[in-house]
Amino acid sequence: MSAENSLFNNGPEAITLTQLTLRIADTVNVEPELHRQWVVAETSDVSVRKNGHCYLELIEKNEDGLTVARLSAAIWRTNYVPLAALFQTVTGQSLATGMKVMVCVTVNFHPQFGLKAVIGDIIPEFTLGDMARQRQEIIKRLTVEGIIDRNKQLPWTLVPQRIAVISSETAAGYGDFMNQLENNAYGLKFYTHLFTAAMQGANTVPSVMAALQRVEEVIDLFDCLVVIRGGGASSELNSFDNYDLARAIAMFPIPVIVGIGHERDVTVLDYVASMRVKTPTAAAEFLIKCGIDAMAHLDELHNAAITAARDMVAHSREQLAYYASLIPATAQRIASTARARLDKYVDVIPAAINTRIGAEGTRLSHNVELIRASVGQALVTAQMRLQSLDDKVTLLSPRNILNRGYSLTKCNGKFVTSSTQLHEGDIVTTHFKNGSVRAEVKLVKQ
Repeated sequence: MSAENSLFNNGPEAITLTQLTLRIADTVNVEPELHRQWVVAETSDVSVRKNGHCYLELIEKNEDGLTVARLSAAIWRTNYVPLAALFQTVTGQSLATGMKVMVCVTVNFHPQFGLKAVIGDIIPEFTLGDMARQRQEIIKRLTVEGIIDRNKQLPWTLVPQRIAVISSETAAGYGDFMNQLENNAYGLKFYTHLFTAAMQGANTVPSVMAALQRVEEVIDLFDCLVVIRGGGASSELNSFDNYDLARAIAMFPIPVIVGIGHERDVTVLDYVASMRVKTPTAAAEFLIKCGIDAMAHLDELHNAAITAARDMVAHSREQLAYYASLIPATAQRIASTARARLDKYVDVIPAAINTRIGAEGTRLSHNVELIRASVGQALVTAQMRLQSLDDKVTLLSPRNILNRGYSLTKCNGKFVTSSTQLHEGDIVTTHFKNGSVRAEVKLVKQ
């Protein structure tokens, strides 16, 4: 015996993994309570393979959203086709990840593939009820947040004519909407712009959210927003039961009209939009009605203005007739009053003239006295100034200078004031107080 064999001679007896898994299979696969057991769970990782089998996981989450149980599951092709059709018919949508389901499972363990729950039946009404519950939870959440009526409270333009539209460009509902607006019997003009979005399928929510963002970037160009989609399967409307999309509509800065599906179809968007209509055509009819109401109001104002004008003209004519009847008597009264005032002025004028003449005579006499006084004062001042000038002339006269002992010399008729004016041989005349002397210049010193 080898050393290796001898090492485990005293140890426990072991079995192979295959033997262990076969024991598990024998235990699990024959357990009655694991056969056709109805289970409530949430779907995850739902995938339909090319071979027609559907593989998924059944999970359970606690109140905190943490997964507390997980089990691999499968729906074999022979069962998947009828179950998927039944589920689609009742709930209006395909089996997908994130749904609450009630399924009948048989737990099976295979030594090679492990433990798996094979789904043999499903109650789609349970999922339908859960969808309604989710819708109510969204509505309740929006209500608690205080925004469910936010868009409803926005004021409407009297005539909303600038319309932003979110829809699929190829949708029949969009075509119906545009045809209704453009061919209305009242000749109303509407200005629309389409912001395209996917209105069905998995891309619906992000596509519509992106379109909402594009509208907000040019929000000042529009009076309202219309979100429309034509009829179709109810399953195609489930994307509109989305909290993020509903919140965006509720918080949108201009009124929103929602026309999605048929009259019987209701989504969360219908609860938050300012106006819910049953079809895209009804959305157009609402806008046309706004225009009709505005025109009717204008007609009312027009008629009221005409009536008011007529009343004013009639009243003015009545007043004019009344005033016309008063004119003769009023004119006579005014003439009498003016005549009396004139007579009074005639009586007052002579006395007023005499008073005025007397006052002016007194004023003239006073002015004459002032003039005389002013002239006398001016004469005295002039005489004093003249005497002062005479004294200055006398003081500065040549005669007075000679009397003071000075002499004045002339040469060629001009007074000599500098030696530079004289030259040898010049004849000069020197004047004195008592006579004059003529002399010849012999020498000039500089």
